[in-house]
Parts: sequence; structure tokens; C-alpha cells
Amino acid sequence: MSRLSPYWLWLVLALPALGMTYELATTTNPRIYHILVHPTGEFAARFTIIAMLATPLMLLFKGWRGPLWLKKNRRYFGVAAFFYAIAHTVFYLIDKGSMDRVITELPRFYIWTGWVAFAIFIPLGVTSMDYFVRKMGPAWKQLQRWTYPAAALTLLHWASLHDWNSIAPAMVHFGPLIALEAYRIWYWYLRPRPTQQA
Repeated sequence: MSRLSPYWLWLVLALPALGMTYELATTTNPRIYHILVHPTGEFAARFTIIAMLATPLMLLFKGWRGPLWLKKNRRYFGVAAFFYAIAHTVFYLIDKGSMDRVITELPRFYIWTGWVAFAIFIPLGVTSMDYFVRKMGPAWKQLQRWTYPAAALTLLHWASLHDWNSIAPAMVHFGPLIALEAYRIWYWYLRPRPTQQA
């Protein structure tokens, strides 16, 4: 069953994409690409968050098998997040219709934060294969730490949409991750340590 589990996981991760593909193939709505920009971006953010939850959950729930499973499979969630981010970007470009419109919007805060986050995700996604893990050695983990600034930019990108009217749904998604990462920092750096008696 363990050999089959990644395939089942990939199927679950692909379900939103399959639904969107069906919409693209069957709809007559000319604004379909505009409509799909947001859900693809949201799933990219959700799967990024899930992938990042593994380590702090393992710290919080020591010995629980759930975080161990998540840590073992987090690369699948990260790769899925990358592909949804690609779809998000492609649908955005198609919706805008021309590079002139894309460049005109680039200085806007909610736009350039998304582009920078996507630029960071590219090397993270490309190097997600086992080949690069072996080839890069310790440098691979150092590269993966760039997930944190990419996630922060994704939060800002989402929250600042529509004059910051999207901050509530963004915080609903990112809030648990922020809380767990704060706990992680407290646990390793700020919690009182038992003093050793001489």
C-alpha cells in the first residue's frame, strides 16, 4: 500500500485541477480565465501552507504519526503548489491579453509581490526531484529555506488584493502557519531552559 500511496495522494492533489480543466473544456463564459485566476492562486497558497506545517506540527505533537506522514510527503504538496502557481500565472497572463497591460500593472503592490513570490518558487519547484536533492546535498536545504520569504510574499499578495479587502481570507489560511511558526521560534529560542545544578 505504501507504494501506491503517492499515486493516491497525487490524485487528491490533482482533483481541483481536474475540476478547473472540466470548466475550461465545457464553459462558454469568455471570462473563464479571469474566474480561474483566484482559485488556482488559492490552491497554490493552501498546498504551500500544508507543506510548511510539517516541521512545527512534529514539534508540537511529538510522536503523532500525522506530522510524520506530512513530513514524508511534503514535497508532493510543494510540487502541487508550484504547478497551481504556474496555472495561476498563465491564467493571469491570458486574462490580461497583452504584455503592455501586464507591465502597466507591475508596480502595484499586490502584483509585484506575487511575481517575486513566483520567481522564488521556480528554483524551489525545479529542484524538488530526488536527483537535485542528491546532487545539491546540504545546499538543497538552504535553498528550501527560501520557502519562507516566498510564503510571506504570497500572504502579502493575497491580503493586499482589492485594497486589502482580502486580508481576512488570507489570514484564515496563513494564521495557523504563523501561529505554529511562532511556537517553533519560542520553543527553540525563547522558552525558559532548566538550569543545571552544579
